[in-house]
Amino acid sequence: MRPASLCEVVERARGGDWDHHLQNFLDAFYALDGDITAQGAMIAEDPGFLGDARPDAFLGGVGEHLARRWRLRFIPAWVRHEARYLDTAMFVPDERNLRTYLLCVSPVSFRPWLIFTGPDPLQRARFPYHRGVVRMPLTFPQGPAAAALFEPER
Repeated sequence: MRPASLCEVVERARGGDWDHHLQNFLDAFYALDGDITAQGAMIAEDPGFLGDARPDAFLGGVGEHLARRWRLRFIPAWVRHEARYLDTAMFVPDERNLRTYLLCVSPVSFRPWLIFTGPDPLQRARFPYHRGVVRMPLTFPQGPAAAALFEPER
């Protein structure tokens, strides 16, 4: 059975893989697409902490991102708890050659925690793709506008 809240994610993850439980939670969250009351209830309660700075910060980002991305009625106050902020940047994925890209495209919901991810980091197979996906990079200018960008100054 999938976790029905972020609280259940933390409860189940205390003895194991938090990411696995988070992915199952996201599947349950997306299954309720369009029911903003039920989705809001899934992230409303403070889930507490796992005692590991990175997942604790990431869960804060998840709570805010889901509230913003799915236009829920509120962003839960627990996401801004001071213990959820990292002192050192976290890149997901942690590939040095992707860091500049991740700095540019990371959603505003993850940046305050110093977490830098792809533009739509919580996609899953059950993601409601009919709602649209954030993609980067954006389309570059074409034709004369593009040529003007590369002309040497005179």
